[in-house]
Amino acid sequence: MEPFVKLNGLVAPLDQNNVDTDAIIPKQFLKRIERSGFGQYVFFELRFDDDGNLKPDFEMNKPRYQGASILVSRANFGCGSSREHAPWALLDYGFRAIIAPSYADIFYNNCFNNGILPIRLSAEQVDEIFQRVATKPGYTLEIDLAAKTVRDADGLSYTFELDEFNTTKLLNGYDDIGLTMLKEDKIAAYEAAHPVVKKAAKVS
Repeated sequence: MEPFVKLNGLVAPLDQNNVDTDAIIPKQFLKRIERSGFGQYVFFELRFDDDGNLKPDFEMNKPRYQGASILVSRANFGCGSSREHAPWALLDYGFRAIIAPSYADIFYNNCFNNGILPIRLSAEQVDEIFQRVATKPGYTLEIDLAAKTVRDADGLSYTFELDEFNTTKLLNGYDDIGLTMLKEDKIAAYEAAHPVVKKAAKVS
């Protein structure tokens, strides 16, 4: 998993509350067994019309937001099912960070397991970011995970809270397997002290 230390990225807006996992990645695209390839389908029903054409009036489809790596949205982002495909799709599309007032718990935790930083800011702070995105084409933010700050070039500066465990995971790019391998010496010592005794097969 790629470490997350600092991110200077273009911001794309999704001005909706309660964006659920079906909206993030609809169920008909969940047949893939790999983690990659889901980005093209992210927010599919919002981005495309019935003929498969991009909706020009949907904010994220506008040229000014192409290449965005930071998504700003509203409360209860990622609600719905527990499927991990939602952060897979967002990451594959190019998002490394999400800013919202609140998240569904399972989605929030799944983000850390896949290298996405979900930042909680107050509704008022999120409002300010939405206003700046709307009025400043090419609006970017700098996110510093170690300092827990979100800044722009025009004086905006917010701090966010994140527990030490998830901070360490993202800074070092540790997924669950990576965390387990940090204890490889202890695992090896345990296995050496508890050898597996193979029973001889019975011959009938």
